[in-house]
Amino acid sequence: MSVIAVYPGTFDPFTYGHCDVACRAAKLVDKLIIAVSVHMKKNTLFSADERIALTQDALAEYNAELAQKMVVLKFDNLLVDFMKQHQCDTIFRGLRATTDFEYEFQMASINRQLKADIDTVFLPADDKFHFVSSSMVREIASLAGDVSQFVTPVVKRAITKKFAHLNI
Repeated sequence: MSVIAVYPGTFDPFTYGHCDVACRAAKLVDKLIIAVSVHMKKNTLFSADERIALTQDALAEYNAELAQKMVVLKFDNLLVDFMKQHQCDTIFRGLRATTDFEYEFQMASINRQLKADIDTVFLPADDKFHFVSSSMVREIASLAGDVSQFVTPVVKRAITKKFAHLNI
């Protein structure tokens, strides 16, 4: 039986921290689904389709071999329903700080209440990425700062182009 897990998030944009967690998770399973959330309440910089393409490209740049074990899909329903559709029972979540843990622990508990056989595996961020967040990357890029140490080259080009287009 193959082990399929999910790594969900908004990924706006997909950072080196996301790449690190995804690749470490992929080593532990047969297939990893990167589930890009289409959350209507979040005002994202990139559309869902852009985020999917950037995530695929970022993973290929970061680790082409492990990227072969991953598929990037969007979801707009409850994560537990998405997981049932794709026959997975494990969620991977990255943790940067204790504040992440508090929120993620609540989400893990709720997901288990909704579907008892779901497990959440927390992967602490690598030290060199524990401070990186998508919102910080967007903020730096919006002020014409260099985000190359936080995102892959393809994501850097996309975010730079997006802010140039928005005239921000």
